Amino acid sequence: PLRVCVRDSHRAGRAAAGDRTAPGPVDVRITGFWRWKNVLVPPNAFVVHTRRGRAEPLHIGLGVSFRFNPSTDSFIVVPGATQTILINAYCICGELQGVLVQGYVQWIIQDFGTAYRKLDFGDADDPMRLVNLQLREQAEAAIKDKVSTMGVRDVLSDKQPIIEELTARLRAVAEGEDTSDQGLGLRIVTVQIKEAVVSSSKLWENLQKPYRAEQEQVARLAELAAGEVVGQREMAAARTTESQRLDHERELAELRAANESRLFEAEAAERLRRARREHDDAREVAELETETTRHALRMERERHAEEAETGRLRIERDHELARLRTEGELALAESAARSRHELALLKLERETARAGIENDRTPAAVQARLIASLPEIMARLPKPDELRTVTVNGVDQTSVAGLITQLTAVLGALRAATDGSAGDGSVRGGSPPAGR
Repeated sequence: PLRVCVRDSHRAGRAAAGDRTAPGPVDVRITGFWRWKNVLVPPNAFVVHTRRGRAEPLHIGLGVSFRFNPSTDSFIVVPGATQTILINAYCICGELQGVLVQGYVQWIIQDFGTAYRKLDFGDADDPMRLVNLQLREQAEAAIKDKVSTMGVRDVLSDKQPIIEELTARLRAVAEGEDTSDQGLGLRIVTVQIKEAVVSSSKLWENLQKPYRAEQEQVARLAELAAGEVVGQREMAAARTTESQRLDHERELAELRAANESRLFEAEAAERLRRARREHDDAREVAELETETTRHALRMERERHAEEAETGRLRIERDHELARLRTEGELALAESAARSRHELALLKLERETARAGIENDRTPAAVQARLIASLPEIMARLPKPDELRTVTVNGVDQTSVAGLITQLTAVLGALRAATDGSAGDGSVRGGSPPAGR
């Protein structure tokens, strides 16, 4: 809600240029500069625009925007939405008891042309505050008047008379009579009483006691009836349970006796079966022992026969092995004698061939062979720990002449030895053995 009223041109001239929003709950925008301004009113707000020198307003209605001259014009903007007034009326009923009646009233502007002339919307922060205050006072007065003629129980149980009385009085004030123009241009939308509370807690308890006692009596009787029904059902259930238990015990006894009888018969049959089985097992064991003894005797006879056969075969094998060993030894001795004879013959033939070769060898061939074998002979000779050189007749043995002298001496010694060996071979070759 907002009321914007420009009182003189000096105050309007000091306003800042450009668009601005007028202060207040209603979003009213004022645009333009200095004397050439526009007022933009929301579509859910009432506005009345007046100008100096004119008795009637230039613009009036819901959501009307207009041009505005701050030096000559003024306007009022109020919300067009439904307003709600909360009522808390402390009343005295016909029994002189305090009662708090809580309710609410909803109203709306029906004729703004009448309302802005008869009601005060001058509060810039809340234009509806004074109107709501006046209507609240009238509503509380109407409620108190009506409650003073009613009893406490009527106020608590039936609130419709209070609602009707309050609605009639508020409509008479706000809307006027049907044929008169004494109304304020408002319309009462709804009137409701939320609750009524007794101020005295003791009185409230006393009012509740009869009903509580009655309900307690009903509850107690219902509890007793339920207890009686429950007791009867419990006894019937106990009787049924006991009879079922006895039947169950009897059936269990019969089943136990039948089971014991079957168990005794089964045990007797089992003992008889075990006795028969023991006798059968003993007889089978005796038969098996007899058969085992017979089998052992047969096995003993067979073992003796096998041992005799084995001894005979062993003796035959020993004789055969002795014969074979003797034949082998004889064959081996004969083979050895033959081998020795053949070896002797081969040795004689080799000696004969060697003697012939030695007889046919010339001194030059012997020397050449000796010279060729010198490196091998020198390689096989043991290495001396020390080397001493002895010079005979002033000849240096490390020179070529000394080396030739040594070789000549060695060749002479070898020739002498070779000649001696050849002479011996000739003698041995001239007298062959008698066997040849």
